[in-house]
Amino acid sequence: MSFNATVYNVMIASPGDVQEERQAVRDLIYEWNALNADERKQVLLPIGWETHSAPDMKAPAQSIINESVLAPCDLLVGIFWTRIGTATAEYASGTVEEIQRHIASGKPAMLYFSEALVKPEINISKQFKQLQKFKSYCQPKGLYEGFSSLDEFKRKFRNQLQINIKKYFPVAAVPASNHLLSLVKSSEKLELSIDEQSLLQEAAQDSRGIIQRHRIAAGTYIQTNRINFIKEQSPREIAKWDAIIGSLVHKGLFKPVGYKGEVFEVTAAGFEVIDNSK
Repeated sequence: MSFNATVYNVMIASPGDVQEERQAVRDLIYEWNALNADERKQVLLPIGWETHSAPDMKAPAQSIINESVLAPCDLLVGIFWTRIGTATAEYASGTVEEIQRHIASGKPAMLYFSEALVKPEINISKQFKQLQKFKSYCQPKGLYEGFSSLDEFKRKFRNQLQINIKKYFPVAAVPASNHLLSLVKSSEKLELSIDEQSLLQEAAQDSRGIIQRHRIAAGTYIQTNRINFIKEQSPREIAKWDAIIGSLVHKGLFKPVGYKGEVFEVTAAGFEVIDNSK
């Protein structure tokens, strides 16, 4: 179902030695959209020079990137490991220039520095020394984050993205009483699939009205009232139940709890639907 949403551009700025982290940022942004876009009416769009610029000889490359890629961005994610990048006319690197210009424009930036082990020769390289100098420069300016592995980076960025989206891009408040009243009045008109009805009914009977979605090495599990709704670990089955949760959130019958997209609870409107069906 289509809906109107505010789009926020998220710039990914980094040298070329953190490709896995760059892709992780994109993946986690898409995950955030899947879990939050319907409810918040907000969409995050990952931006990078490699995907949002085209050949243009009118000016130096970094100037073109600053104008056409960086300027429209609302949030910047900067990532470093062993390199600072290629110097520009005014800054230690293109990445540093993007970060400095973005911050100077008054927009939020999230900086991450990898602490993963490197070869001894890297420690004495010019690139690494310049990076350490920039890191020291950043220390008194604000709060940045360190990580020692890709998994740790994903865990931290997933949580911290949620924190900053809520902080810098809040959803316009709707009076709770009016919002709940509109949901209750429309609850009788909602059309629910058999699977949606089944999940909602079991969740309403759960002692806490909680639905848990766990993604672990052994597979994905959606559980409530001591029942697991994913009967087979196939991509199709997992996508089906993910979509069902998303639909129930969109209809105002579930709401996400916490930052990880792993826990949901039945809303007052959800309980109202169950009561009306008895």
